[in-house]
Amino acid sequence: MRRLIPFVAGWAMGGIPFLARAQEVSGSGEAAAESTSPILGDFFPLLVLIVVFGAIFYFMLIRPQRKRQAKMNELIGNLKRGDRVVTAGGIYGEVDTIGETAIVLILEDGAKLRIAKSSIVQKRDK
Repeated sequence: MRRLIPFVAGWAMGGIPFLARAQEVSGSGEAAAESTSPILGDFFPLLVLIVVFGAIFYFMLIRPQRKRQAKMNELIGNLKRGDRVVTAGGIYGEVDTIGETAIVLILEDGAKLRIAKSSIVQKRDK
C-alpha cells in the first residue's frame, strides 16, 4: 500500500516529478550523475492537462455565454415601437418608446412603465 500511494499521486499529477527520485550510489559512496532531461519533457503532461481543461472550459462555459449574449444584443437592437415583449420579471407589455438605456412599456391597463433594456428577455408574437 505504501508503494501504491506515491504511484497514484504521481499519476494524478500528470506524471510530473514531484515525488523524490532515488539516486544510484556508486561504489565510492557518491551519487551518480543524473542524466539531464529536456525541460519541456518534464512539464509536457502538465501542459497537455492545462490545454485540455482550457478547451473544456471554453466549449462548456465561454462559447455558449457568448452565443446567448449575441442573441440578446440582437433582440434588443431589433426592438421597435409596437413590439410585444416579456421582461425578466415576467411583465408583459408593448414597447412605446426606446431610449439609449431604457424602454417605456405600455401595460394592458394602459399604464406606462420604464425599464432597463437589459431586462427584456423575449419578444412575443402579436
